[in-house]
Amino acid sequence: MTTTSNQPEPGSGDAAVQAAAERAEVTRERNVPSFDDLPGVGDTANLREGPDLHSACLMLLPLVGVWRGEGEAAHPSQDESYRFLQQVTFAHDGRPFLYYESRAWRLDGEGGSVVAPAFREVGWWRPQPDDTIELLLVHSTGISEMFFGQQRNKTTWQLATDAVIRTPTAEDATAASRLYGVVDGSLAYVEERATSEHELQPRLSAKLERVVG
Repeated sequence: MTTTSNQPEPGSGDAAVQAAAERAEVTRERNVPSFDDLPGVGDTANLREGPDLHSACLMLLPLVGVWRGEGEAAHPSQDESYRFLQQVTFAHDGRPFLYYESRAWRLDGEGGSVVAPAFREVGWWRPQPDDTIELLLVHSTGISEMFFGQQRNKTTWQLATDAVIRTPTAEDATAASRLYGVVDGSLAYVEERATSEHELQPRLSAKLERVVG
């Protein structure tokens, strides 16, 4: 005699939907902090709250939220690779762009303790009528970058720099590329970076879980 279970098979579409619903139970009531005494509407990283997402940003809808997780930094210009903890925010205020912020902290190993602040960056994702994406990033290390890219499919986005501007004291960087993807509810990305002495090489990679939205 065989028995059937109401639980979906691992890897099935039903399982993915159920997993997303379980995650939403934890994240759906959370949002980025806001100040009620400011004029207009505030930023929201939760699509259930605040202004409607602008139609131009629908191609970026899966990114909206706050994500946390671990990654690895490595590059030929660095003495050694290291693990980091990262929080990434994608928020909007109803206009045709997303606000982006990334903060990272160096760890003493995988799943380890924080030992020091690491890289920070802020920027704007600006989808265009021709389906291209402009990404403007400013790094705490003195670098400003202008990326252009496209949505490869509904949950994957690929971008590459068109211009890199450095202050006199900035770290060496001449080009970069990034690939983002939302897979099984997680946000994963890989960044490659070039310097005056090295062609594009892997620099950052991480897998992040949604904590808001």
